[in-house]
Order: sequence, then structure tokens, then C-alpha cells
Amino acid sequence: MNAFLALGAAVCLTVPLYADTTLIIPFSNASRTHNLDWIGESVSQTIREALASERLMVLDREDRHEAYRRLGLRSDANATRATVVKIGQLLDADQVVYGDFELIPPPSGVTTTRGSLKITAHILDLRRLKQGPEFAEVGALEDLAQLQAHLAWQTLQFIAPKLAPSEAEFHRLHAPVRVDAIESYVRGLLASNPDLKKKLFTQALHLEPGFSDAALQLGLLAYELKDYRAGADALAKVIKGHSQFRQATFYLGICRFYNADYAGSESAFDKVAAEVPLNEVYNNLGVARSRKNLPGALDAFLKAVEGDGGDPVYLFNTGVALWKLGRFDEAADRFRASLDRNPQDSEATLMLGKCLKRTKPDVKTDSIERLKTNFDERAYWQLKSLVQPEKP
Repeated sequence: MNAFLALGAAVCLTVPLYADTTLIIPFSNASRTHNLDWIGESVSQTIREALASERLMVLDREDRHEAYRRLGLRSDANATRATVVKIGQLLDADQVVYGDFELIPPPSGVTTTRGSLKITAHILDLRRLKQGPEFAEVGALEDLAQLQAHLAWQTLQFIAPKLAPSEAEFHRLHAPVRVDAIESYVRGLLASNPDLKKKLFTQALHLEPGFSDAALQLGLLAYELKDYRAGADALAKVIKGHSQFRQATFYLGICRFYNADYAGSESAFDKVAAEVPLNEVYNNLGVARSRKNLPGALDAFLKAVEGDGGDPVYLFNTGVALWKLGRFDEAADRFRASLDRNPQDSEATLMLGKCLKRTKPDVKTDSIERLKTNFDERAYWQLKSLVQPEKP
């Protein structure tokens, strides 16, 4: 039984103490100045990252966008309290963080600042329909990183006081980013055109080379565009403390694999497997090892099959590993099982024939293992939160 299944077995023995889900909604623009949606999105993203980096359950932008779509709301709509409640209930959130900001432009002739910014945050307990505290920050727009970071720390301190680090430690872990880099990054998030996204994420990373958020998005975009070299370069810059470090490392492993850097690919998947023992991670770890005929490939595939014995990809890859070891009868059983689930798989049919004929591996058929490209660790952390009652 792998670690993920072991967690599942423990659920029935443990009463959850803290497994709440939090939704952060983009802060509304209360100023007269238009085209400032990026500020509200930036504040919400910063708070989300603060909570997620401590492994709290936080809904992502895709969940929020789906709720907006189902409610017929524009993605840039300012949310009233009633709307906040509707969105939170639709997503089954336990609490919602929302708020607004106001930018007061500088007096005419002043060029040393872009204006004075006030950000106000609210926390709503949806289970009890109880309003929580209000936090407010005031300062220059140029100090946006510090303002929103302090709001994020206060929010974390209220929602999960036992998990929140000291403020000094929090700021050490979440280094401030210059405001023009933040703006480029968030405008990239909000853009719909891939070329514009790439331009803005690249610009953000150029302005702030250590900006993990921008590196992550640039890397994922490059991966989607099948520019695996650029994807690997960007994803390698995401720091370990980032909430999506494991996701970044998973796709870094895929990019390296397609760049024929099998050792680097194995290293990436090995790091992810050490933290989140997901079936797709073990599968890809096995593929990276198998391509270089390294030991441990079969063990990795067997762990994936142990987690999901009905997945034809895991069965196929296990068959390939057994076939390479000359264990033809066992390999044939795996290919048959894979074909039971996907009868149209011509490659599995071919491999079954090779096993029955006891045909040994050759150069042309050595590289047929299959990667998994999906990665979703939320279910793992949700389950883990249920079996660790020491969390707040």
C-alpha cells in the first residue's frame, strides 16, 4: 500500500480538526481610476499563496472562474457581499476573503509616486454566516508588495494561527517584488492571448529574476506550447517554498524528459514523489528510469499500479518494464489487462505479440513508455489534513 492509500485507510480512524477550504476573491476597485484590475488580482493572489504555502486548502483561479461563469458574472465584476456569499456557497468554501482597494492619484506635477493606495480585507465565515475581522493597509502604490504581504500574513494569522510563522519569518519567506514586475505578471495572468502572456511573464521575470510566480506561469505556458527547453529553464527557477513548487517540478521533469535529459527528469520526479506519492508521479519516475535502463523503473511502475490498478497506462508501462527484464509471461498479463481497458491500443497488441513470441527488446521498441501529464495534489493534501489533527 503506498502512502496515499495509507492515508485513506486512516481517515476512518481520525476525526478532522481542521480541513476548511478558503476562497479568495479579487479585491474590488473602489477608486475612480480604471484599468486597475491587476491590483485587486495581485492582492488576492498574494493572500492565496500565503495560505497555500502553509498547505491550507485554498481554491484556485480556475475554480473561481467556473463559479463566475455558472452565476453569469463577469470575471472583472466587483463583488458585493451577497455575491461573495453566492460564489462561496457554490464552491462549498468554508470562508471567503474579499475586499477592495482605492488608489488616490498623486497631485498634479508629482512624479515620485504613482499614488496612495488603501487596501481593505474582510473575512467571512460562511458556515456560521459570521463576519470576521477587517484588515487595512495604506501606503504608496510602489510599496504594493509590502502592503499586500502584511495583509496576507494577518489573514493567515487569523485563519490558522498555529501554522502562521512570525511576521519576520513570513517576510523572509515571501520576499518583496518590485511593483512593475507585479503589474506585468498579473496583467499576464489576466491576458487571454498566449503571445501577450509570454511577453508579460518574460518581462516580469526580467524585472525580478527571483519572481517564482512569473517563472511558474512562463514555464507552464512554454510547456503548453511544447517549447520544452524554455519550459525547463523557467520552471527550474521556482523556489522550493512556493506553494506550487511540486507542480512546477513535475512539469520540469516532463520538459527535461522531452529534452532527452533523462537523469534530470528522474531527479525532478524523485523530488516530487518524496513529498506527494501520487500515481502519476511514480509512473513518470519509472518512465525516466526506464529510458536509460536504470534500476528501480519496475518498482516505480508497480507503485503506480498499486495506487490505480485499472489505469491502462500504468499497466502498459509495467508490461514494458517486465518485458525488458525478460519476464515475458508476466509482461503479457499486463498487456492483456491494459487491452481489456483499451482494446483499440495497437501498441499494446504489438507488445503482447512480442511477449508471446519471447522477442527481446531492440532499439526501435526500447522507447515506448508513456508519461502522465496530469498533476493534481489537492486531493492528497485534503486527505492528509483529515488525518493530522494537530493542525489548527
